[in-house]
Amino acid sequence: MAADSGSARGTERLAALADEPVDHRFKGLPPDAEGLTVGELAAERRNLFSGGFTTPLLALSAERLEHNLRLMETYAERHGLVFAPHGKTSMAPQLFWRQIEHGAWGITLAVPHQVRVARAFGVQRVFLANELVDAAALAWVAAQLAADPGFRFVCYVDSVRGVELMDAALRGVSSRPVDVVVELAAGEAARTGVRTEAECGVVADAVAGVETLRLVGVAGYEGEVPDADPERVRAWLRRLTALAVDFDKAGRFAGGLDEIVVSAGGSAWFDAVADVFAELPELSLPALKLLRSGAYVSHDDGHYREVTPFVRVPEEGALQPAFRLWAQVVSRPSAEQAFANAGKRDAAYDLDLPVVQVVRGEKGEGGERPADGISVASLSDQHAWIRTAEGAELQVGDWVGMGLSHPCTSFDKWQLIPVVEQDGTVVDYVRTYF
Repeated sequence: MAADSGSARGTERLAALADEPVDHRFKGLPPDAEGLTVGELAAERRNLFSGGFTTPLLALSAERLEHNLRLMETYAERHGLVFAPHGKTSMAPQLFWRQIEHGAWGITLAVPHQVRVARAFGVQRVFLANELVDAAALAWVAAQLAADPGFRFVCYVDSVRGVELMDAALRGVSSRPVDVVVELAAGEAARTGVRTEAECGVVADAVAGVETLRLVGVAGYEGEVPDADPERVRAWLRRLTALAVDFDKAGRFAGGLDEIVVSAGGSAWFDAVADVFAELPELSLPALKLLRSGAYVSHDDGHYREVTPFVRVPEEGALQPAFRLWAQVVSRPSAEQAFANAGKRDAAYDLDLPVVQVVRGEKGEGGERPADGISVASLSDQHAWIRTAEGAELQVGDWVGMGLSHPCTSFDKWQLIPVVEQDGTVVDYVRTYF
């Protein structure tokens, strides 16, 4: 396989998404579109509210999506960061490639299945933010590396046992070593990672003792810092950069490297990452300062709206929530209560409940009006329990447009998501692979 054949194959598969038939698998699409392909339906440029779409229906704003992609591209460039957004947020190859087109170095992923999706669509650089010890998955990675000289793969190691398992799985099947970064834990009560710098050295020594792995840097996730605040997060990030410096001085980065990877960055503290990574002293090789924030692509109307660093640094710009979930009022049993036909099967609810933002008349007609006095009290599997204040204007048949909290558990409930322009015109459909 030629070095660029992965990208060529990915381009072909992206194009082939338009040939997928529209059918019962995809929630919310117009029933009369059955028999069309996704590309044919997109070419019709139907209106989201008058084009036969059914509720519940999740839509992505075309303008806001583009805004967010451009904003993070500019942010990374301004701060000298290389960007590998976390693809587990959307698991949408079309969005992976839009992120890459907007300057992303590659895509971060969490588990082997996700890497296979990225590779099926030609992604050439993958950062796996986990220690990979599954023998079958490692054999597959080794085969990918052997078949495609242009494929770059990096994953965590956080234990000597992990190194041993990786080496056992790769020995005899790997034509080139797998690149690894030692993961420094964000604290004793954190999720994964090596707990102390001394233990990090032991893990690095274990990597140096095998031929199947190559140490290329250090990494971690500042979002796991206990009782996180700017001071604590920056203190941990300085431990991470100091570890990179110490490893470099000790000569641990060898084997013909072109750069040393230093990676962190979720969606809540990337301003701290930018600040501390800017302090990194010059190393013996260029530093690849790799940021991995992923939720920015759609942003949200809840958790990430509150914690995004752009709240702290408004002069850098502002992300825009790109999701809206549409549901229809199917019951209005009292003046204080209504029920809409979207529930836990359709809306993220692990961090915050959906927020009713606007109301439209039956079939979305009559334009939007503010959802004054209307809120979601709870969710059942297929219903939103809506609380209405005195005088709230809402009746059976109305459409309610809701903002969601937590992109990662919003995308995963929808296999095909309409991308809609501000006037309601649907211009594309995003396919997800969870």
